Amino acid sequence: MRTLGTTLLALSLLPGLVLVVSTVRAQDCSCTTQAGFLLRTVEVNGQKHRYQVYVPAEYTPDRKWPVILFLHGAGERGTDGFKPTAVGIGQAVRLNPERFSAIIVFPQVPPGRAWFGEQAKVAMAALDAVMATYSVDPDRVYLTGLSMGGHGTWYVAYQWPDRFAAIVPICGFIVFPETSRSFFGELPPEQQEIQSAEDPYRKVAERIKHLPIWVFHGADDPVVPVEASRRMVEALKALGAQVQYTEYNGVGHNAWDPAYAEAELIPWLLAHQRSKE
Repeated sequence: MRTLGTTLLALSLLPGLVLVVSTVRAQDCSCTTQAGFLLRTVEVNGQKHRYQVYVPAEYTPDRKWPVILFLHGAGERGTDGFKPTAVGIGQAVRLNPERFSAIIVFPQVPPGRAWFGEQAKVAMAALDAVMATYSVDPDRVYLTGLSMGGHGTWYVAYQWPDRFAAIVPICGFIVFPETSRSFFGELPPEQQEIQSAEDPYRKVAERIKHLPIWVFHGADDPVVPVEASRRMVEALKALGAQVQYTEYNGVGHNAWDPAYAEAELIPWLLAHQRSKE
């Protein structure tokens, strides 16, 4: 299941070089005075993983900042640490940085893997490292992702339902098709548990029904059937969850560009605080 990342990378990564060339040297630096897209590493179980963190130009440690964890799609997998910023919210930030008054974390999945099991833990470790480095508000931590990262958004929220104030899954899915095993690797026990449930959508919905959720999908998506989002939204609504759903008529797999361009999305996201219930 590929996103448009590989075809857009050559075009979209170039603008980012303006931001990252001067900051790569600061990798693993404890200094928090730099802004832009910064390359970092995090170690999990003895393995180092590259990720990036976006720090707004107006960042100051004098106040607490919201944090967004972004999970990329299959087309941005790798070990370089750069591709995750080329498609999705990273591209939206480059186009309109004034809209994103938040720190954004961009972990990366290696080839042949997905956002579950060990890789989900790497994403959370990158988030924790950023939260330990910068002045952040632990009650304003948000989660979003597209395609494979849309699944990751559902999965990570399911695994850590008390960490986030709101989530935004874009063209995501709950159930992995049998034909995808060679593309994503073997499913971990917790994903198999979801898949084998009598109603996987309700099982996930029951753990995250307390979260504000805004779901996006293209009505003509040829990669991830739109029914995947429709069924998840139905399951959430049946449990009384606070869920919004935007379906773009005439749009295929790339629902993330119009989603992240929505004028109301980021204000909606950043307005939420983590529930204390």
